[in-house]
Amino acid sequence: MKRSLFAILSIVIMVSLLLGGCQTKPAPTDDSAYPATSDTTTEGYPAGNKVIVATDATFPPFETVDEATKELTGFDIDLMNAVGEKAGLTIEYVNQPFDPVLAGVASCQYDIAIAAITITEDRQKEMLFSDPYIDAGQIIVVAVNNNTITGMADLEGKTLAAQLGTTGEIEAKNVPGVTYKPYDSYDMAFLDLANGQVDAVIADYPTARGFITKRPDQIKSVGEPFTNEFYGIAVCKNRTDLIPILNEALAALKADGTMLKLEQKWMTELTEATE
Repeated sequence: MKRSLFAILSIVIMVSLLLGGCQTKPAPTDDSAYPATSDTTTEGYPAGNKVIVATDATFPPFETVDEATKELTGFDIDLMNAVGEKAGLTIEYVNQPFDPVLAGVASCQYDIAIAAITITEDRQKEMLFSDPYIDAGQIIVVAVNNNTITGMADLEGKTLAAQLGTTGEIEAKNVPGVTYKPYDSYDMAFLDLANGQVDAVIADYPTARGFITKRPDQIKSVGEPFTNEFYGIAVCKNRTDLIPILNEALAALKADGTMLKLEQKWMTELTEATE
């Protein structure tokens, strides 16, 4: 009986050993055994087509809020949507004042910013830029009945306005002998200009013409643009992957005539002679 029991136990042990030898090896615990995937970019951003785009919708004709639909509209919005379509990007817009737009893309809170942003050396230290998509310069705007200010030389002793964080503000601060008054938006700056609260406003030429088109009986530009500036799409420094994609899309939109159509749609009235 004991021999039979011993024999049975021996057989069980042998079978167990044989079965153990047929088992697969345990899965490796380190990542090196797995092939790389495309789930993340080299910067660690989730792969996929969605990008967060910041803008300041107070810069007609580049970006504004349609009063009827409450939707974002303007040259930059149409352009960014067309770029997104070309590049296969899904865009989520965030509407912020201009300073937070720049700060947000510099800190990579946003992937992209488009808001008539002039490419400058200082900004290039904090963010990346696409190729330029439009040339713009600064110009002086005054009340329509003001005939004493015709250029930079006439600004001494005057109150001069611009929007915080813009290149208009940089130029305004460099004008000698003026009282500089900053504004959170050009909407308020031009409203105060029309109401006689300031003597002049310095702004990007296309932006200035956009406001003049809205208030032709209240404000006008004087002289010619006195700077040469280029707008670009700003990009978070960690999103180097977006630069070639954006530049390729911009080039394609220029080549297929879309850029020209957008300029004709939004800029036609801006090319008319100043009053």
